[in-house]
Amino acid sequence: MADFRSDTVTQPSAAMKAAMLAAPLGDDVFQDDPTVNELQRYAAELLGFEAALFAPSGTQTNLIALMAHCQRGDEAIVGQQWHTYRWEGGGMAVLGSIQPQPIELQPDGTLALEHIRAAVKPDDPHFARTKLVVMENTTGGKVLPLHYMNSVAALAKELGLSCHIDGARLMNAAVALATADGVDPIQKARQLCAGFDSVSLCLSKGLGAPVGSLLLGSQAFIQQARRIRKMLGGGMRQAGVLAAAGLYALQHNVERLAEDHLHARQLAEGLERIGLEHPVLRGKLQLVSVHTNIVFTDIALDVAQPLLVYLADHGIKLTSSNYTKADQQYQRVRWVTHLDISAADIQSALMAVQRFAL
Repeated sequence: MADFRSDTVTQPSAAMKAAMLAAPLGDDVFQDDPTVNELQRYAAELLGFEAALFAPSGTQTNLIALMAHCQRGDEAIVGQQWHTYRWEGGGMAVLGSIQPQPIELQPDGTLALEHIRAAVKPDDPHFARTKLVVMENTTGGKVLPLHYMNSVAALAKELGLSCHIDGARLMNAAVALATADGVDPIQKARQLCAGFDSVSLCLSKGLGAPVGSLLLGSQAFIQQARRIRKMLGGGMRQAGVLAAAGLYALQHNVERLAEDHLHARQLAEGLERIGLEHPVLRGKLQLVSVHTNIVFTDIALDVAQPLLVYLADHGIKLTSSNYTKADQQYQRVRWVTHLDISAADIQSALMAVQRFAL
């Protein structure tokens, strides 16, 4: 079975499980779990922040960040397709009383700097108070480049705004940029975070931990974040058994993300070739994009359903949604590579698509 639905489906390795079993434990609500404390110290030092906070999920670390940066009636500038705006249950508005100001993404996944500037409200009682700019890197697998991230941080400072990164797949971005530049991925990750007030880093996607995300920022910010985490029910007790997995992930699973990126390119090339060569799928299976570890394909509706059923019957799990372009309906299928997807899994998936097309 090959599960391409998401990189959240990864299973902890034997070595990660061993680290979890061996972790010394305490009560993290009292801040005396030594493994949680070490994870937070290690991550903060790794990415160049003063402090960090371990929480159950990236949805929670993002919400904690939003509520720490903004008060009731404040506004956060977000991308129209950002996870914080579209995929987190409206938490910023429902639980934080924070108004989102969404901006449409550019084709490269960025928010235009002039659109960010234009979205900032004047100091007038008629408007919500603009307090925060949120970035997402990667977004849909796309890497927002270093010069752009630096420009956003500089613009936020100029405008007197705080700035936060939803870095669920920040390490994917860092590895992609580091591979292109021939430098250390951790160095690149620190550079991507430079100038930002906070960053949320998911441990349970490509890094392979079973649970958990980190929020990083200043000491004062994390002190406030800890209070909000408690309010949201995110305070855990002997959480070191989970933190140990996150610590192992950061120490062992960052550079290997390059394998996932390679597998995604191999998968994309194979799918594109099949879509061109086989009459059943010719013009009906189109490669949309491949970035880092995420591949999108658009499949014509008349073949999408039988293809997806065929693949499911052969142990290949995928997610998909309806999509319209040029007045044509498609099924947009997302393929996500991760540490539990091998080169053999890629070839098996391609062979299954090819057999369907025969």
